[in-house]
Amino acid sequence: MMVLVDYNLTGYIVLFQGTLAADGWLELLSIRFVTLKEAGLAVDTNDRIIWQFAQSHQMLLLTANRNAKGKDSLEQTIREESTSTSLPVLTVGSLDRIIEQEYREQCSARIADIVLSIENYLGVSRIFIP
Repeated sequence: MMVLVDYNLTGYIVLFQGTLAADGWLELLSIRFVTLKEAGLAVDTNDRIIWQFAQSHQMLLLTANRNAKGKDSLEQTIREESTSTSLPVLTVGSLDRIIEQEYREQCSARIADIVLSIENYLGVSRIFIP
């Protein structure tokens, strides 16, 4: 499963990968984090285009974005475009706490659980983690 990482979490990819590896999840699951840049998207790409890109490439979107400001905001896009087969958006509940090992472990375990049972999460618009 590929996970498209929103710009606000780019610096935390190494922490998530290390935690998933240390907890043994990467031995069981194929999870690859992809930055917007690696996906060919600019940092200032609007949320609608990012969500559509993630969906069209069968990627989970990992973000800390929760706003509903504007017609192309992530929340507005999810409300308008999500279907019963859409992949969920994973939203980190507390960006400031990712540096805490226990919190990061909880987030990583939740990501692994979702990837492991992705069919159970199709059509779920947003999942707050941990």
